[in-house]
Amino acid sequence: RGLIRARIHTGHRHNPTQHTMPALVTMMAAKPTVRATTASGDVFTKGKNYASIQDAVKAGMIGASAPFPEGLDILGFCNGIDGASLQRYREAELTHGRVSMLATVGFLVGEQVEGSSFLFDSQVTGPAVNHFQQVPTPFWFAIGTVIALAESSRVQAGWQDPGQSDKLFLLKDGYTPGDLNFDPLGLGAGKSAEELDVLRLKELNNGRIAMVAISGMIAQELVDGLNLLPADIALELGNGDLQAMQKTCAGMVDEAACAKAFEAALEAGQTVAQAAAAGAAM
Repeated sequence: RGLIRARIHTGHRHNPTQHTMPALVTMMAAKPTVRATTASGDVFTKGKNYASIQDAVKAGMIGASAPFPEGLDILGFCNGIDGASLQRYREAELTHGRVSMLATVGFLVGEQVEGSSFLFDSQVTGPAVNHFQQVPTPFWFAIGTVIALAESSRVQAGWQDPGQSDKLFLLKDGYTPGDLNFDPLGLGAGKSAEELDVLRLKELNNGRIAMVAISGMIAQELVDGLNLLPADIALELGNGDLQAMQKTCAGMVDEAACAKAFEAALEAGQTVAQAAAAGAAM
């Protein structure tokens, strides 16, 4: 916070992406390492048992990458696990990761177009965490229908009929978690098994990051009641201005415009103060 104040008083605008972007680019540029001694699908064979996540990784399960090349399972979900349960856990991880990737994009895009005719004719405003409650009732039925169709297709592709299996919640033999034969961009076309494993690892890692990111986005908006980017601007300004912006702009029809005006006013005040201090020094 002291560093932020110092940057403000010297008239320097801090760019929050200045230091984070090079690190992100470096991590994204690194080529994922996939270790598989057997075909990855064989890991989920029913009847196989694994003492830990490390054993599953050694058997060929995709998902372990630096800085945890042997796998990471802090809560011990995979201790003493069988192949069928491991298959179900991986399906759950992929599904949650995909939903989270869509959610993070939806949060940012939704807040940028709020208050415009593009988004339900200006009926939806404020932080994205409150958008869904504001949409017209017909949209609820439409989104519910889309979710039902998507889940129905996923269940038919990967899940066993509970009436014809000895246990509930079992996936089909030979089903690769997440493989729904849906690749509209052809990213997997013509790829070797090793190349497909690399793509699966990338999807897993991006989904994991997205799950953490959307959790942070929701928590931040529930705490400060501001849109994500305006709140970041206020925090950048420091000196308690986040609280002042929250009090002034939270709940406004066009919260983003209010935040920009608030920031401009603060910067104008700082410029006048700096000019007065310079004049007094002369």
